[in-house]
Amino acid sequence: MTQRIERLVQSIADSDQPMDAILICNEVNVRYLSGFTGDSTWLLVRPDGHATLFSDRRYETQIADECPNLESAIRPPSQTLVALLAEYLGDLSLKTIGFEADHVQVSTLRQWQEQIESVQWTETSNLVETLRSIKDADELATIRRAISIAERSFLSVTNKLTPQMTELQIAHELEATMRSLGASGVAFDVIAGAEPNGALPHYHPHDIALADCRTLLIDWGSRVDGYCSDLTRTLHKPNVRSATADRFEAAYQAVLESQEAAISAIRDGVEAIEVDRAARQVLQKAGLGDAFKHGLGHSFGLEIHEDPRMGPMSTDVLREGMVLTVEPGVYFEGEFGIRIEDDILVTADGFERLSTLPKGLDDCRLVV
Repeated sequence: MTQRIERLVQSIADSDQPMDAILICNEVNVRYLSGFTGDSTWLLVRPDGHATLFSDRRYETQIADECPNLESAIRPPSQTLVALLAEYLGDLSLKTIGFEADHVQVSTLRQWQEQIESVQWTETSNLVETLRSIKDADELATIRRAISIAERSFLSVTNKLTPQMTELQIAHELEATMRSLGASGVAFDVIAGAEPNGALPHYHPHDIALADCRTLLIDWGSRVDGYCSDLTRTLHKPNVRSATADRFEAAYQAVLESQEAAISAIRDGVEAIEVDRAARQVLQKAGLGDAFKHGLGHSFGLEIHEDPRMGPMSTDVLREGMVLTVEPGVYFEGEFGIRIEDDILVTADGFERLSTLPKGLDDCRLVV
């Protein structure tokens, strides 16, 4: 954690915003920098790397356990966090303090300005998020575990599907299995969309059985030590011949080719929009461009959606150490949806596939 704070200090020094300290209030950013996993806590970082956590008595023991090398200031129930901060700053000569403008409410800023009049508050944006976009070795090891648990859980659940199982039961089984394998929970609510429901990209499962469904889209991920994984597979019933089945198979192959084209374009220094374009061109050539209704992918880590984003309006550049989803999809309202999603690491000379589940048409059979 000390190294992360040092990187933040260096980022501030390299910026064109002079400040005597920065106050981190976003819960995820506080965790990233300090290791503290609770909430309702602020972190003040000074240019010399000195860092102080401001919290309340609920977390006094937890902070001591999780952050033994950090100073902490703990407020009693009769004091507000703003008052605690004001009291602490009264002994220091800090004139300009940066804050996370993307995460601080206007009402909170006004309290600071009213109760800590000696300080000039200056807006910052994405300083910590930029650091978080490059994963270190410990983060990558945890993400690999989260992916492994998600993959093993998927294989376990899909190998015992029955016609009577519902979308809700599949979602619950996946969550329970991931927890049994060591996950602390899901990275997000599991999506299990049978046939036409798969055409809704952020569908919420219902009490709908698989008996008469020919396709099933599952989007799931585990959370391990705070870090996420994010995968999608679309299953289909084999040996069901119809015009719809033929259309599904053709579209599936196009989505798979689209994903592979995008993955092959990933490398250090490439513009994210170029990777998105590589996927989109394949689907446009197949006549499916309009059916691709979202961006190609995003980074993830302590949050399921992080920067950079890969889409037709992206201005991000991919760098070594970034972890990305690559998830092209096509959606046909009232019929079916297809999405194939894998987790990819940007490396110095290209990419590494972190997820390894088979995804060919013959591999993704819905057997009930």
